[in-house]
This record gives sequence, structure tokens and C-alpha cells, in this order.
Amino acid sequence: MSSTVEQIKEKLDAVEVIGSYVKLEKAGSSFKAKCPFHNERTPSFFVSPSRGTYYCFGCGAKGDIFTFVQEFERTDFPGALRLLGERAGVPIEWERREERGERERLHQALEAAARFFEEKLTERREAKDYLASRGVREATVRSWRLGWAPNEWRELKEHLGGVRGFSEAELVSAGLIKKGEAAATSYDLFRGRIIFPIFDSAGRVIGFSGRTLLEREGVPKYLNTPDTAVFHKGETLYGLHRAKSAIRLKDYAILVEGQMDLLACHQAGFENAVATSGTAFTETHVRRLQRISNKMITGYDADSAGFTAAKRSAELALSLGMEVKIAALPRGSDPAELIQTNESLWKKCLKSSKHLIEFYLDHLLETVTDSRRLGREIEAKILPYVALLPSSVEQSHFVALISKKAGIREEALWNDLKRVPAPQLSGTYNAGGTTILGQEEEKRKTPVERRIIGIVFWQEGLAEPVVDTHEIRTALVGLAGEPHVKELFSALLPEKDTLIFEAEAYYENEIKLKREVDELFIHFEEDLLREQFVRAMNELERAEGAKNENQARELLSRCQSISVRLAELSKKKLNETAEVH
Repeated sequence: MSSTVEQIKEKLDAVEVIGSYVKLEKAGSSFKAKCPFHNERTPSFFVSPSRGTYYCFGCGAKGDIFTFVQEFERTDFPGALRLLGERAGVPIEWERREERGERERLHQALEAAARFFEEKLTERREAKDYLASRGVREATVRSWRLGWAPNEWRELKEHLGGVRGFSEAELVSAGLIKKGEAAATSYDLFRGRIIFPIFDSAGRVIGFSGRTLLEREGVPKYLNTPDTAVFHKGETLYGLHRAKSAIRLKDYAILVEGQMDLLACHQAGFENAVATSGTAFTETHVRRLQRISNKMITGYDADSAGFTAAKRSAELALSLGMEVKIAALPRGSDPAELIQTNESLWKKCLKSSKHLIEFYLDHLLETVTDSRRLGREIEAKILPYVALLPSSVEQSHFVALISKKAGIREEALWNDLKRVPAPQLSGTYNAGGTTILGQEEEKRKTPVERRIIGIVFWQEGLAEPVVDTHEIRTALVGLAGEPHVKELFSALLPEKDTLIFEAEAYYENEIKLKREVDELFIHFEEDLLREQFVRAMNELERAEGAKNENQARELLSRCQSISVRLAELSKKKLNETAEVH
């Protein structure tokens, strides 16, 4: 397996891979971006092309292309291996059965179940007719791997257990069968249902959603795989594995409710659509979308339940920093029906979608007629969302909009807004921005020793170093002594990757690097001399108190020598600054 990983790393460029997920900009010999793993306004995420690694100075995220894909796609190592292997054109071969592990066995069982359901759909005319009546094309059935679960109690269990050799415990763990009340009995979870496989970011089947053909009292229309080791409803968005590229390209996602709406969107070319799977929209869902785009349009059913769901999803996304719009569909319609009967109207709804604040305001204007009550409702229900907006320009826009539509003076709205505390954005990290390398102020906050040793670590790893690291080490020993230098390198070794990234991110060219090394040594010597001066002055005071004239003369002479050298270094700094400018 290690050879496979190395082959993939040799064929794929870290900047190209990571740059397909986040927008990278050149920064010296590295590339930088806003970190996809925590919220920030200024970039602190750096990628090193030479070493094929990344590091975030804000949250500490670091690793190579495999760890990046695992974190970004929220998948495991085999999932990342599959994604990157396909990208590199490297076949994945497991060296030992043990390498597959329990999770891999679950994936295999789920894949076998998906094939079983696919085969059964070809035999069930009633199910195929239903899908056709809902506008689902045959090509969509195949590409999304739709299936049919026979209305039998144990057909899937017997097929996977007998023919494929999966144990009952494995099938229970995969969420495919369920234990009966009697300990010795178990049965298929999905029976008599159209099956929609649910995929992870790597395109592997991780669960299923099953829909009944006929609605029956006491029987849920949709049944979903329970949470398992590989499937978590609160983290999974149906269709995201196919929508990622389109979301990134169009810079917004369409959020719909349910598999049929999702399939209709993708069939009609709206491939940036995703759907929730048997659960409400969660913070984890928002975070997954934000890694691709910070914009979203919700397109839920135009009934009271759909309105509530759309509003709740939009509110959550807005509170977490997304730009959210709501597409108002005609009453009594859902996205799938609207696309099937009037696709142009669906496009119009998307095009005329409104920001959550405006959508909510218009809803209040339609339902609340008393002006005093309207003012209270706006203050209580709309202004808190205005307060959430990070930009004062955006806030001004919506204050003006509310004033115009509701007939309330802008001054009064601003006064009310001042009293409305903006809710704390959960899960954010230092929204004001974290360490930004390359800024002169930050540069001076970093201890001189760390930066010199970072340069040594960085340059020693290069085939053609710009500066002589042996010379730097020798100069350090000459100034501070070998024990102190050894202690410094030993203490900073655990931070080696971080120090290398700091060096790469700041030193853009050879001239700057060489000049900086000279400047750092001036600061390093100054720091040492100041420490020596303080110690010598303290000793001088004690010697004078003890009336030890010989020692006092020696210490006074040492203090004078240090002062002379500090003056020389200060002059040297001024000269070098003049040369640069």
C-alpha cells in the first residue's frame, strides 16, 4: 500500500490538488488561501509545492494531499486513496486482507447490496413505471444506481449471507438487516421500496433511502439507513459527491429536500444541487458546503412545512456566515414537480430568489397588517439577522430596504439595531483574522532564534540551498555557545514543519533571504549582548557593594565593551536599511 501512496504522490501536485478545492495565491515560494477548516478573513493556510504539504497558522491543520482530502471530504483513508488514485490513474491494490478492516467490509457489504437492489429493479415493472411517471429517466436510474428492495423478509440477508459470505453481525453493522424481538431472528430493513443509494465523497455507497410506492397508514414514506460506522445522517448530503464541481464552478449550492427533488435538478442541468437525507439541515452540512462555496439557495416545497424547513435551514446557514437566498416556489409545488411540468418557471424562481432577510420581510408584510405589530416583529425577528451580517455595507443595504418596504425611518432602525446583539457564530475561529505571515508587525513578534532555526531547517531540506546552513550553525555557536545552540535546535525540533512553513511563506527571493539572515544575526547578537549587559551590571553592583575594586573594574570594562558593540550593531542596521531603500 505504501508503494501505491508514493505513486499517487509522484503523479499529483499538491498545489493542483488542494487548489481544486480552495483558491490559492502565490506567496513567496509557497501558496496561500483562506483556511477551509476554520473561519477566517485573512489567509493563514499555506501550501508548500516542494514538500507537497500544507499548514494553517490559524488552526494548526497540517498534512499532505491524503490528509487534506480526508479532512475536506470528511472521508477515511481508503476513501481519500480512491479519490486520489482515480485522479492520478493509479489502480488501488490492497496488499493484505487485514488492511481492509471492518469499515472496508461494511463498504463491500453496502456495495453488494446496491448491486442486488439494482438487479431487482430490472424485474419490477411497477417500480420502473413509478419512476418514469415522476420524470426520472432511464439514464438517471442507471447513473444514480436506483434499485428495488423486494417485499420479502429475508431475501437480501440470504443473498449477502449465503452467496457473498457476509456475517449477520456485518449486515447489522451496515444497517442492512435488523434484529427481531427474538434474539435468534433478523430480517431485511428495506422491503417493498424503491432504493436510493447514498454515496460518500469518494463515490462509495454508505447507506440507502427507501421510498414506498403506495402510502400506507403507519408506514413511513421514506426509510433511511440508521447511523453506522460509515453513515451519519447529520453529516451526509445526498448528491454532494456529484455536485462539488458544479458548486465550485457556479459558486453557489442549491439545497432541496429529498432524493426526487435532487434527481430532477441534476437531470435538468442544475448539477450544483444537494439534498438532506432523512434529517434536518445541520451545522455540519453547512460547514461541508462552506468549504466549496459560501453561497446557497434553498428550494423547498411551497407548503407550510416546506416554508418552515427552508426558513430553518436558511437561518442556520446565515448564522454560520453563509450568504443565503430562498427560492419562492408556487404554492402546492415541489422542485421535482415544477421542473417536470414547467422547467422555465423553476429557473425563474431560482433567478428571482431573495436573500433570507428580504424573503422573511416580505412574508411579514403579507401576514402582518398592524403597523405597530409589524415594527415589533421586524425588531424581534429580522434585525437580529441584519446584525449577523459581517459587512456594514450589507447592513446599510438591508436597513434601507426594510425602511423602504415597511415605511420605517432608517434612523429608527439603526437605533433598534444598536440594541440588538449579534448572535455569537458557533464553530468559528477568530473571525477577525489570525496570524498573517509576511506582515512586518508579525515578523517582529516571532523570536529571532525561531526564525533563524526555521531558515536552517528549511534550507537543509532543499537540494540547492540558497544559504550555507553550516555557516549559520557555526555563527550561532560562535555567538551563543554550543550547549545553548544544541538546546535551541532540540527544543524547536517538534515545530520543524511549522518553522519551515514560516520561512517559506516569508522569504520570497534569494536576495531577501540572504539580507534577512544578516539582519537576524544582528538582532540575535543584540539580544545576547543585552542579556550579558544586564548580568554584568548586576554583578558590578554587587562587586561595588562588596568593595571588590579589581572585579568592579573588570565588570565596568565589560559593560563598556558591550555598549560599544551594541552601538556598532545599531549603526550597521541603519546602514543596511539605507542600502535597501
